[in-house]
Amino acid sequence: MNERRSAVNAEGVAAPFHIDEVPWEAFSHGMRFGMQFQVLSAFAGGSQITVCMEILPPGKQANQAHYHMLEEEHLFVLEGSMTVRLGEKSHVVGPGHYVCFPAGQRVAHAIVNHTDRPCRYLILGNPHKDDVVVFPETGRVHVKLTGESHHRLPTMDYWEGVPE
Repeated sequence: MNERRSAVNAEGVAAPFHIDEVPWEAFSHGMRFGMQFQVLSAFAGGSQITVCMEILPPGKQANQAHYHMLEEEHLFVLEGSMTVRLGEKSHVVGPGHYVCFPAGQRVAHAIVNHTDRPCRYLILGNPHKDDVVVFPETGRVHVKLTGESHHRLPTMDYWEGVPE
């Protein structure tokens, strides 16, 4: 594997690269959540669209069920199989399946590997400096304003924390 940090050369030109050059990162939380991922778009010098190669291990869920008000996400399955949860419905998907999670679609989505083999897929999205992410299972809301994150429960009193 090449040790360069980016496909952008000294002249600022984003050159072609092989996916094997992109470092893998990992995420896990408890026994339920976990995945490996490569942020291809960042390596390529991109900032308008996020493209990640992800591997979801057997029995794992990638993220909490959620939906975005402003960001849109797309999923394309390359290898293996997984379950895509959309609200109360579940859909088994495999190689060649494509799913769009449109911005503002108020149906939480989550992906779970229900099999005994890894599932490899691409996730594409449009990062937005302002966004609201809703997590219906926990009632949590994540607000991002001008790129800064703010986490609060939606049930807090309007005046909570305001000096009198």
